[in-house]
Amino acid sequence: MSLFRRFTAVALTAGLVLPAVNGGAQQPKSTRITFDDAVGIALKQNLSVRQAENTASLGQASVTQQKMQLLPDLRLSVSGSNNIGRNFSQSDGAIINQQTQALSSGLSSSFTLFDGGKTAAAIHSAEANEQASSADLSRTKQTAVFTVAQNYVTLSNQQEQLAVQQENLTAQQAQLDLIQKLVDAGSRPVSDLYQQQAAVANAKLSVAQASHAVELAKVDLIQTLQLDPAGTYDFVAPKVSDASLTKTPNLDSLVALAYENRADLDADQARVDAAGQDVKAAKAAKLPTISLTGAYSTAYSSASDLSLSNQLDQRRGGSVGVGISIPIFDRGSANVAEQRAAIQQENAQLALDAQKQSVALDVRRSYLDQQSAIEQLAAAKAQLTAASQAVDMTTKRYQAGAATLVEVTQAQAQRVQAASAVATAQNNLVLQQTVMSYYTGSLDPKNVHLGE
Repeated sequence: MSLFRRFTAVALTAGLVLPAVNGGAQQPKSTRITFDDAVGIALKQNLSVRQAENTASLGQASVTQQKMQLLPDLRLSVSGSNNIGRNFSQSDGAIINQQTQALSSGLSSSFTLFDGGKTAAAIHSAEANEQASSADLSRTKQTAVFTVAQNYVTLSNQQEQLAVQQENLTAQQAQLDLIQKLVDAGSRPVSDLYQQQAAVANAKLSVAQASHAVELAKVDLIQTLQLDPAGTYDFVAPKVSDASLTKTPNLDSLVALAYENRADLDADQARVDAAGQDVKAAKAAKLPTISLTGAYSTAYSSASDLSLSNQLDQRRGGSVGVGISIPIFDRGSANVAEQRAAIQQENAQLALDAQKQSVALDVRRSYLDQQSAIEQLAAAKAQLTAASQAVDMTTKRYQAGAATLVEVTQAQAQRVQAASAVATAQNNLVLQQTVMSYYTGSLDPKNVHLGE
């Protein structure tokens, strides 16, 4: 048996046996997941989103902690002792051993009247960091939803590529049936039959490869959504269409929109503000601190003949005072802290400037990619129209004996390539629309549509 026939036999056997094996096994019940379902799952289960939510909660706790510094503190202290010693007897002057118990308790409080604005700056810094954490959470949600959108567009593209290959297989099989009749009638050589059998086998191989690509796209979705890898899922990709394509705004307006909407820019700006407040707090350490203090206490001792209640009443006492602490020499700690805070503020500003540059470049690339996607889709549609006409004409000429099977095969291959290019360009255009909304910060995690 020739190499050509062995290849054809193996390919046909694989196409017949594999479906039989798969069909014989009982398939587990699959969970249906639409695009909207996937978005909801991503917002709940995505690890990055959950970590960002925890960071935002920590920011809120920090603000509460700093605001509590404005309140006075209150401390209760209680101490007791058992004293053993020697003493002279008042009646006969003898030395006797004596054991007494003592108890003292008190309340004390302090309240900062002035600290140079250090507490206020710390509160403002914590609030700015909380805003940064909230903005990071918003951007993380956008990123999670954008990743889901990417995965679904990829899945939609692979499914359409599979449909193209299945359609090609149907056409190749119909062509094989036609050639079989022509060979049987003696109007075509048997070599045409063998050649078409190879084309059918190759089409089956393309279908298997396209089906594998669909399954890999589903694996990416399982990873993105943090689903059970052992589960079976039916991911329902939305119908992708370019019918709703609107005119793309100009580049300047898109960049301005990104500067206004991007949550990560808001987060970086908030960190710059927080660093500025840290500088104020570091400077305030050089100023005097004025505090108001108060205390109230009483005591009891078993050495006294008075009762417990009388002693606690008679030994009551309290105090109120104002203290001023003036830093004179702190080994340069305040200066070093101020320098470090100023450097951190400058680094935060540099990070903001770099992020603005990155945002503008991302929008520019997305703008160019979207324009290219529009042109590629138009060209692919024109190519598909021409290739389909060429297949029809070449097939008719072959049936009339005016064309060879090679010409028919080439025309069919060009049509398949054109149909694949249309599917790719169409899905790429929808993806570029989603990319643009992500880069401009206008992507709403709760209201995302693909090609609708």
